[in-house]
Amino acid sequence: MIINANKDIFENEIKKSTDKVLVDFYATWCGPCKIQAKIFERLGPEFDNQKIYKINTDECEEIAIELGIQSIPTLLVFKDGEVINRVVGVTQEPGLKRLLDL
Repeated sequence: MIINANKDIFENEIKKSTDKVLVDFYATWCGPCKIQAKIFERLGPEFDNQKIYKINTDECEEIAIELGIQSIPTLLVFKDGEVINRVVGVTQEPGLKRLLDL
């Protein structure tokens, strides 16, 4: 399930989740981000039980700065409110599955 996140969702869901949570930092003008989005779409059914959050860096600049996002797309995996993995650039299907242990 892909969820567009904002600051409230980041604070109340992502940072408080005890499960692994994947967060995709992107911008609407970013070509590689569009490629990453298509990969997520192709994998849709395989991620039905997994929450994947998308955070627009233009709309949530303070979160991107706080987390040191310097390039997009950047994928962060959170667990217990902490970043446990970071991948910069487009991540293909096998890499996404490994990030979430699927």
